[in-house]
Amino acid sequence: MNTEQRPDIARLIISCPDQHGIVAAVSDLIAELGGNIIALDQYSTGVEDGQFFQRTVFHLPGFAHRRTEIEEAVAHRLAGPFSMDFQLTDASVPKRVAIFASKTDHCLLDLLWRHRRGELPVEIPMVISNHPDLAADVERFGIEFHHVPVDKTDKTAAEAEHLRLLEGKVDLVVLARYMQILSPEFLTSAGVPIINIHHSFLPAFIGAGPYQKAKDRGVKLIGATAHYVTEDLDEGPIIEQDVIRVSHADDVAQLTRYGADVERAVLSRAVKWHCEDRVIRHGNTTIVF
Repeated sequence: MNTEQRPDIARLIISCPDQHGIVAAVSDLIAELGGNIIALDQYSTGVEDGQFFQRTVFHLPGFAHRRTEIEEAVAHRLAGPFSMDFQLTDASVPKRVAIFASKTDHCLLDLLWRHRRGELPVEIPMVISNHPDLAADVERFGIEFHHVPVDKTDKTAAEAEHLRLLEGKVDLVVLARYMQILSPEFLTSAGVPIINIHHSFLPAFIGAGPYQKAKDRGVKLIGATAHYVTEDLDEGPIIEQDVIRVSHADDVAQLTRYGADVERAVLSRAVKWHCEDRVIRHGNTTIVF
């Protein structure tokens, strides 16, 4: 078991204007509460007038029962004096993740496989798809599969059903090659972060057949990008990216296989880091500890 998944392990994520004494104040408070820091990462955007970010992991016996007390102490002792935004989480409680998919299976099955092996610290209560093709594969993992057809001319009914299925049951939605654009209304109503994966040919190879377009241009690198979904299509804060080198001798089928490999790796890392509270959004960028 990962150290952070043991009982009585907490994570404190903070963001505030950079100023003297933040790290000392956080450390002193955790010590006074009876906690012991086991990991700490910090970053400031500038020496002067910067924004400060910190992820602190600490052990505190009885944390689950004392959580309200600890949140009140952080609010009073840290958030107020330092103009701080904070998030306090119980690291032993896995985040609940719903996966959306279409017909392409490589990202979906990779997440399910990693989850079964204990490599992703999450619960997956459901998979939702606009096609029935992957139902049998998902059900073999003992996970609910919901087929919700989408009318291309009016997605209102489908998105209403999505929201009904998700309500109160998930902390994150992952689009594992879900080939539908989500409406601004859905993004607002979902109320949880949404992570998407796409090939890094964007915006150079937008539209259908990106690997054929890449082959026609003789690309030497292909890759993938995982990012948070916003109303601006494929322009949300980037969590993770990676590339692999390819050759003029690789045909479109081989480029597609390479692309699937890098998409799997990038998406799984992004989901893992988010669910370990390693990603802090700052405007349209991210800090990843």
